[in-house]
Amino acid sequence: MADNDYREAYRSLAGLSKNIHELYTAVDIPGQKQRLAELEDETQRDDFWKDKERFTQVNRELSVLKKRVDPWTTLIKDVDEAEELMKLALDENDESLLTGLPAAIEEIRKRFDETETKELLSHEDDDNNAFISIHPGAGGTESQDWASMLFRMYFRWAEKNGFTVDVFDYTPGEEAGIKSSTVLVKGDFAYGFLKSEMGVHRLVRISPFDANKRRHTSFASVEVTPEISEEIELNIDENDLKIDTYRSSGAGGQHVNKTESAVRITHIPSGIVVQCQNERSQHKNKAFAMKVLKSRLYELEKAQHQEAIQGKIGEKKDISWGNQIRSYVFQPYTLVKDHRTNEETGNVEAVFDGAVDRFIHSYLKMRNRV
Repeated sequence: MADNDYREAYRSLAGLSKNIHELYTAVDIPGQKQRLAELEDETQRDDFWKDKERFTQVNRELSVLKKRVDPWTTLIKDVDEAEELMKLALDENDESLLTGLPAAIEEIRKRFDETETKELLSHEDDDNNAFISIHPGAGGTESQDWASMLFRMYFRWAEKNGFTVDVFDYTPGEEAGIKSSTVLVKGDFAYGFLKSEMGVHRLVRISPFDANKRRHTSFASVEVTPEISEEIELNIDENDLKIDTYRSSGAGGQHVNKTESAVRITHIPSGIVVQCQNERSQHKNKAFAMKVLKSRLYELEKAQHQEAIQGKIGEKKDISWGNQIRSYVFQPYTLVKDHRTNEETGNVEAVFDGAVDRFIHSYLKMRNRV
């Protein structure tokens, strides 16, 4: 690596350091560190444990503050050390010190992006688990296969980011793909991250199901809602529900195929339909389906009270041309482009392997500016 390249890398590092320090101050990490120290001092009092309610409150606040402050403390320390080391290496022209610094800078930049993204997750329900439901648009097997590709993409994203996934519904298509799916992604800020994925997704490729190898355009919709606490009261009139049972079409062995354990619930006033077939017990499937329905109705209720997001649930867009939030193109070129933020990449394979963080991050930054 030439000397000019190293000096350019140093300027890049200096700019990165400036951004990190500015955001560190803007989100008041120093103030939160002081609050953390005050709470830790309180826990050292001899009578601290005697007030059970205060004990629980302080420990909960300590946990939240540590999760936010610790990454920043490490990030500031690492970027300051890297900047100091690189300046020293350039001044002394020490090649051995410079060699590993570019990779270290990229690692710091990646952590800063992740930390900055979490700072954008301050809205109601952002820290909740998230339900994701995927439905193919018109187009039969082609669209159903596209829906299954999205299912795998989000499954891989969750794995890579340390989330766990519970599958509530997975209804295979007759030839390939899926007719519908609903999963619960569990982990800190799952909904905050995944809410950016809600909308219509468009795929352009040479169809593997077309003997003439023609290019096809397919659509699938992704719905994302937060899992809500059992403590939240939401009255659902049983008379408003249409409950159907049917035989599961997914994996599960002979028991699933011989009994009508799968449950589909239609909420008649809103038109919301949820289903669950992953459990052997009809009772459990109904309980899970009601859990999903409750979350969907809760989100609809919020939308009706917030004009800024009116229609997010209640007025669904057609799963078709012109309504897509993102396009994934295989032919005649490779490109994934988000139409809301203009974020794009040519590495389609990486995206389908779960690398959607850049789109999530750019969406959250855009929403934060609105």
